Amino acid sequence: MAYISLSTRDINVLEKIKDPESDRSRAVQVDPGLPKDPNILDDEVYRSIAQQERDIILSIQELESRNSNAKSEDVPDVDIAAEYQKCISQLGQLIEAHPKYASAYNNRAQALRRLCGDTMLLSVPQQPPQALLGKVTESDRQYMAKTALDDLDRATQLLTPAKPFSKLSPQTAKTLSMAHTQRAAIYHITSKLLASNPLSVDVRRREASWTELDFAENASRDFAMGGRYGNEIAKGLAVSTNPTAKLCGQMVREAMKKEYGDDLAV
Repeated sequence: MAYISLSTRDINVLEKIKDPESDRSRAVQVDPGLPKDPNILDDEVYRSIAQQERDIILSIQELESRNSNAKSEDVPDVDIAAEYQKCISQLGQLIEAHPKYASAYNNRAQALRRLCGDTMLLSVPQQPPQALLGKVTESDRQYMAKTALDDLDRATQLLTPAKPFSKLSPQTAKTLSMAHTQRAAIYHITSKLLASNPLSVDVRRREASWTELDFAENASRDFAMGGRYGNEIAKGLAVSTNPTAKLCGQMVREAMKKEYGDDLAV
């Protein structure tokens, strides 16, 4: 059996090959003393907006609970899709009143994903099981998909610091993590199903011209950003979904097997 001593630098290089998006020097610094939202500095105003948002989110959670109870008790289902649409409308009103409040964009995108499912960028023969809308027209699906992606773009644009080493509040880091991870999930599912389902995206969106590889690479990049801002599951998915990392990792493993034999595991 071969015993190989690797330096810290060697280990870091191997980690970088397995995960090209990784960079320990770019770790996010969280500071609870910072304003909860960098665009809303007045504490009283922030608390008021956040409470309005919490009330809407609470109503969504109650809908999910009612729907779950209805299914378990074998009673007619709650018209949860219609109620969700009301909540989406309320989030829209909150966004109109406070267009720089990033969390509302993130939550509206999440509600739209719940309605339409993560196949929203594809023309699929039937809706995924998790989608609340059993049937949806092509134009409605494209509209919801564009709105969701526009919202996630806006959330990240509002909160991403101008300097990569800037400190963030816990709330800002959490919203950035969720927004990147949500967008990554949509891209990831699209990359997996695109070969057997035609892409159907509003032409005003950049994704309308993307290939399967484009979706896979951007999914991995967004998962990496979600991980950077605190989502450990997203961080793991960034490596497993990264097409470059898969190729480079395989090449390195083959090279090291030839050099050191099968006893070395990378």
